[in-house]
Amino acid sequence: MFSLEGKVALVTGASRGLGQAIAVGLAEAGAYVICASSAPGGCDKTLELIKSKGGDATTLSANLADEHAVSKLAEDAIAVKGKVDILVNNGGTISRFPAAEYPMDEFKHVIDVNLNSVFQLSQLIGRNMIENGGGKIINIASMLSYSGGLTVPAYTASKHAVAGITRALANEWASKNVQVNAIAPGYFRTDNTQALQDDETRNAQIQARIPAGEWGEPHQLAGAAVFLASQASDYVNGHVLAVDGGWLAR
Repeated sequence: MFSLEGKVALVTGASRGLGQAIAVGLAEAGAYVICASSAPGGCDKTLELIKSKGGDATTLSANLADEHAVSKLAEDAIAVKGKVDILVNNGGTISRFPAAEYPMDEFKHVIDVNLNSVFQLSQLIGRNMIENGGGKIINIASMLSYSGGLTVPAYTASKHAVAGITRALANEWASKNVQVNAIAPGYFRTDNTQALQDDETRNAQIQARIPAGEWGEPHQLAGAAVFLASQASDYVNGHVLAVDGGWLAR
């Protein structure tokens, strides 16, 4: 039920961190993975990892803040194998400023990358999935899909919206055999959380709340992605799966 043999996956933000772990996990389950990053060559390390484990993959690049680049990414990804069965909208960005000082250009940039590209790629790849009889879309939400956070109003707004888009698309496409779900990672050791890891007070507060008692490591997210990408989740629609070491349970 968890095999992805014969499936083609597109993973954005696959150069490092959670995206890299997801791409490797999908490849290990048998998928051919198209690894996308913001810069050419950005996913070379991910490609090496996949091939070292016996998997197969290729790389593409696109600026997710650019509508035209996102459209070309979808077109190029479909052209690789003639279809995309699995879309993982992982690419994202974060920008920290107090709300009263938050620059509007930064706010718009975060929304473009974290939200607008998610809808655009889902729409373009989703059409291909519907034509081919089905598919899986996995959006990456956040613990800040549930709460407000501090000094990250644009990121929080985008991640609340990602949860909403996930449910909205699931409602329309479940009958087309396209399952749309999301993963809400807890506190994982990645570049995006480095500022929190480096803050002794916040780091201690975060670890104290997590029942597992420690930050997550990126590879611990891969199993959830494989589940949502496989036929094991054929009757799962519009769900936001928290992978958080128990953070929300506290």
